[in-house]
Amino acid sequence: MTATSRGTGPEQHASGPATGRLMQIGEAAERVGLSIRTIRHYEEAGLIVPSARSEGGFRLYTEPDLDRLAVVKRMKPLGFTLDEMRDLLAVLDALDTATGTGRVELLDRLAMFHTAATTRVAALREQLTMAEGFADTLHDKLSHHGGVHG
Repeated sequence: MTATSRGTGPEQHASGPATGRLMQIGEAAERVGLSIRTIRHYEEAGLIVPSARSEGGFRLYTEPDLDRLAVVKRMKPLGFTLDEMRDLLAVLDALDTATGTGRVELLDRLAMFHTAATTRVAALREQLTMAEGFADTLHDKLSHHGGVHG
C-alpha cells in the first residue's frame, strides 16, 4: 500500500477514526453522504485527490480528505460552480501556511466566498418560504373541500 504523508496505514483504531486512518472510497462515500460516482467526479474535476492508493490501485482517503469532500458537498446546494469550489479549496489550503500580504489576500477571498454563501442562503430561505406558503395554500384548499384525511 502507498503510504500517506503521515506514514500511517489503514488500521481501524478502537477509539474511532483517526486522522491518519485510510479508508476506501465506499466507506468515504458513506461517511460523507455522497455517492462513489460523485466522489470520482469530484476527483476528475480536481476537487479531491485521494491521499493514497492501495497496492491494488484502490483510492484511499483520510479524515482531511473527508473534510474537503464535506466542504464541496455543502457548497453544491448553494449553486457554486466547480471552478468556484476549486478556488475556495485552494484558498483554504493556502491559508494554513500563508503569511503577510498573501494571507491578507486569501482572507479577502475567503470573505468574498462568505458573502456569496450568505447571499445564496438568504435566497434559498426566501424560496423555501414561498414554497411553504404554496403548500399551505394547497392544504387549505384540501381542508375547505373536505379532502384532508388525518
